[in-house]
Amino acid sequence: MTNTNKYLGYIGTYTKGDSKGVYSFTLDTDAAKILDVKLAAELDNPTYVNISKDNRFLFAVKKEGENGGVAAFSIQESGDLTPINSQLAAGSSPCHVSVDSQSKVLFSGNYHKGEVVSYLLDAETGSISPAVSVMKHEGSGPDPRQEKPHTHYASLTPDEKFLAVVELGIDALITYSVGNDGTLTRANFLPLKGGSGPRHLVFHPNGKYAYIMTEFSSEVVVLSYYPEDGHFTEKQYISTLPEDFTENNQGSAIHISSDGRFVYAGNRGHNSIAVFRVDGFSGELSFVEHVSTEGDWPRDFALDPSEKFIVASNQESSNLVLFSRDDATGKLTLIESDITVPYPVCVKFLHS
Repeated sequence: MTNTNKYLGYIGTYTKGDSKGVYSFTLDTDAAKILDVKLAAELDNPTYVNISKDNRFLFAVKKEGENGGVAAFSIQESGDLTPINSQLAAGSSPCHVSVDSQSKVLFSGNYHKGEVVSYLLDAETGSISPAVSVMKHEGSGPDPRQEKPHTHYASLTPDEKFLAVVELGIDALITYSVGNDGTLTRANFLPLKGGSGPRHLVFHPNGKYAYIMTEFSSEVVVLSYYPEDGHFTEKQYISTLPEDFTENNQGSAIHISSDGRFVYAGNRGHNSIAVFRVDGFSGELSFVEHVSTEGDWPRDFALDPSEKFIVASNQESSNLVLFSRDDATGKLTLIESDITVPYPVCVKFLHS
């Protein structure tokens, strides 16, 4: 972030075609434009990235030959990324990476291996130590794509005592307690609707509710969260699609406004963002609108730090889309859709 009106963001990509790694961009909120898209770091398939709370480090998933793992970078004033180190293991790379607020522990979720991994970090240098815990899941689901576990998301609960892990392959939300040394111990297991394919999760700012986006059934699952022991209960399932839409769709990302009033969910296939209003008493959702992402296969999107805008990434049409956001109604208005980034997946801004 260079000043109060310009925000620095990063895009993780699939490195095919013209894509070479992690890209940076600037959102100018005065001009309502995305500027200065450029390559920030060369890396093989950094499909997911995350940024430390102090904005000093960026962590990315990484592929290197027949190995996969996580990589750390320091964030320069220019927005460029300087490599620190990486930790790799044999087999496929993870699909998700997250970090605690103190930059002491890093977590990755691996779709192909069906596992979650924790690593200790050096909070001063951002260097990643070898894996502390590798927790492998077991089971399958009713959908042919659920032939084995597929871990899709792993991030801390608001109190950072537990790690919430979303398991697409076995339709489950698994909670691990996190030790001071980064070790993981299974605490709770919540089975979700069979064949729904749960993918990503976001917590309500009040810490009482959480929302899961499902990939196969294209629904948002509303959950109550109990921080005493880290367990969840289901409250509501609500579709992200119009009733008359019958073509292929796969749910993607889910995000919430910092005031807790609106939830946004991505649809790949319908190529839209579904907007929902949050009931302040129950946490349950009601539908507001669908907004076209003006491209193909919207893999992710992010609210900018001012929350007056949303930037979405269309993976298969290789374009970013900028929307303005009405914080009273939650509704989105298209501003521009012709920003080229090759095969964009993940969108992240520096923290305000």
